[in-house]
Amino acid sequence: GKKLCKLIGAQDGWVYLRHKKWMVSADCDGYYRIPPEEEKFLPHKSDGSKRPQFTDFEGKTSFGMSVFNLSNAIMGSGILGLSYAMSNTGIVLFLILLTCIACLSCYSIHLLLRSAGVVGIRAYEQLGLRAFGHPGKILAAVIITLHNIGAMSSYLFIVKSELPLVIQAFLGQTSTSEDWYMNGNYLIIIVTLGIILPLTLMKHLGYLGYTSGFSLSCMVFFLSAVIYKKFNIACPLEAFGNYSVSEAVPDDTCTPKFFTINQQTAYTIPILAFAFVCHPEVLPIYTELSNPTKRRMQNIGNVSILGMFTMYFFTAIFGYLTFYGSTEPELLHTYSVVDPLDTLILCVRLAVLVAVTLTVPVVLFPIRRALLQLLFPGKPFHWLRHVAIAVCLLSVVNLLVILVPNIRDIFGITGATTAPSLIFILPGLFYIRIIPTDQEPLRSRPKIQAACFSALGFIFMTMSLTFIGLDWMSGERQSFGGH
Repeated sequence: GKKLCKLIGAQDGWVYLRHKKWMVSADCDGYYRIPPEEEKFLPHKSDGSKRPQFTDFEGKTSFGMSVFNLSNAIMGSGILGLSYAMSNTGIVLFLILLTCIACLSCYSIHLLLRSAGVVGIRAYEQLGLRAFGHPGKILAAVIITLHNIGAMSSYLFIVKSELPLVIQAFLGQTSTSEDWYMNGNYLIIIVTLGIILPLTLMKHLGYLGYTSGFSLSCMVFFLSAVIYKKFNIACPLEAFGNYSVSEAVPDDTCTPKFFTINQQTAYTIPILAFAFVCHPEVLPIYTELSNPTKRRMQNIGNVSILGMFTMYFFTAIFGYLTFYGSTEPELLHTYSVVDPLDTLILCVRLAVLVAVTLTVPVVLFPIRRALLQLLFPGKPFHWLRHVAIAVCLLSVVNLLVILVPNIRDIFGITGATTAPSLIFILPGLFYIRIIPTDQEPLRSRPKIQAACFSALGFIFMTMSLTFIGLDWMSGERQSFGGH
């Protein structure tokens, strides 16, 4: 069996030999033949017999842990900019856009699971191989790698900028010092080696469910503090150390707006789209799920997106109703204007730092999987490769954060191209190419919907790139929300 597997250079998926159907894994372990009468992939109903496994190990991650992992993959640094987005759209328009993006993300997960269920493939880039051959696999792997490297870099940028402020507040200092422990470059290296690297060395993603749950609890604390501060900060805003309002305040300064259209409104759609990107992590989480079925995984996706939708909306609306038009692109900076020594906000900064730090390992797993599929297809698991890729990726991200003073323009380009590709374009194209035409003709409603879904992704990409180009031409650098 193993000799045959290695001889044909098998990858994850089905292999046909003389009309017999075999499932093989990339490490040529766990191979088996499925009799014709049992040729089903992840059936929705169990007939009492042992369900065929599509992995080289038995999935043991529970429903709850899978929800934590996927929610942690969805949640990112973009949550800090949602109040700013609401201030530039109004409450009702923001809610409409947020609802649309959340529903489209659920539909995108449905397309991925439907495509994976037909061909028995568990990796995003392997769907590209099945749909478009080797070029499709390379394209998917490159897009995943670029997007997740950008996301990881945005998280470490938060660590670089916020951790020195937290240490400064704990030490009771009012100004920055030249000590090494106040240098953000040194701090991200320490955090990477001490926390992130050990977590990335775990073999399976399911083990990170506990850290993902703790990370989510930190963001719940962040939301609680935002709600609490809404009722403790007066409007109009009073700057720290200056409690006398000398300038006339417009009457509508503290009046919420339901619809707002301005120059910044156009940036809201890509910001919200980036905030729901989790699709490279869907299939790896599906792989490690106990009792894996399409319905069960779709429910995990729906629950995760609904939870993040709720957290995003409440964070945005209470942050906006606290500062209204004075909301800054990063919400925590706005609180610093009121009181930089606020103990609660200090704790919130620390919680956000913990959350983004624990998210980095979850984001790194799909990149490593994509690189393994590209560079070492068909090779068995080896700890040296596992560790080396993690070390190299973290080294590259640390160098980007340390050496490039302003990487937001690069993130804008990669984010405007990779996020629509991962959410809209590729899932729709995979569905059209992979689902057999005898099951669903090209003119069937599901495939027409998938085609429109991909077209919508191209529209989003064109809009984002156009506004970035106009932004550069005008010389005004706008800050795009991270993942």
